[in-house]
Amino acid sequence: MAFVTTVLQLMVEILVLPLTILQYIGIWDPFYKRVFPQLMCKLASMINSKMGKVKKELFDKLPDFASSSGLTVLEVGCGTGANFQYYPWGCKVICTDPNPNFQRLLETSGATNQNVKLEKFLVASGEDLSQVESGSVDAVVCTFVLCSVRDIDKVVKEALRVLRPGGAFFFIEHVVADKNTWLHFIQHVIQPAWRYFGDGCYLTRDTWTNLEKANFSELNLKHISAPLMSLFKLHVIGYGVK
Repeated sequence: MAFVTTVLQLMVEILVLPLTILQYIGIWDPFYKRVFPQLMCKLASMINSKMGKVKKELFDKLPDFASSSGLTVLEVGCGTGANFQYYPWGCKVICTDPNPNFQRLLETSGATNQNVKLEKFLVASGEDLSQVESGSVDAVVCTFVLCSVRDIDKVVKEALRVLRPGGAFFFIEHVVADKNTWLHFIQHVIQPAWRYFGDGCYLTRDTWTNLEKANFSELNLKHISAPLMSLFKLHVIGYGVK
């Protein structure tokens, strides 16, 4: 099976060779960074319609981590602000995303969801949150982001740095299927093409292993089958306490 997977992956690589060339000469990434936010508007709405209950149940725990001055949330890879509607009233939100083209859509979402106060938007990757002071936030939220970062461990390490003691890292992430399934096979075969259309997204990550070895004092993690298309229906959700 491994040989068949490798051969099919090579065939997919050949099919997307034009995109590989465009990326190499610096055309694809700037183009896709402009287009992706508009795609995410529609995709985020669809995900919320199907995952709203899951998000609500998870983010209902956010107030448990508020400090005496209220709740300050740092959202990493904020995108269009699709999580805002599930945040508690009165919380302050700092948002980061490596794509500056999300800012306009994010500000619109902040204005629409009056339950949150959008403090600022920072152009930053999850691996480098140096613009955020250590121990300055009560919660870090990361949803559908760890699939596309370059280094999951660095993102989690940065999240722990900016969290105050007793703060929590909240996550919802799709993960790779079990090795003995056809879905696992399909995910690996199409991955060479998927990365171009999913903004660097990997269907093949076992993200729970990174979270389990992270330096959390407490980790609440569960595996679920989400009501989404099969390619990314398997998720891990929960939160880790600093």
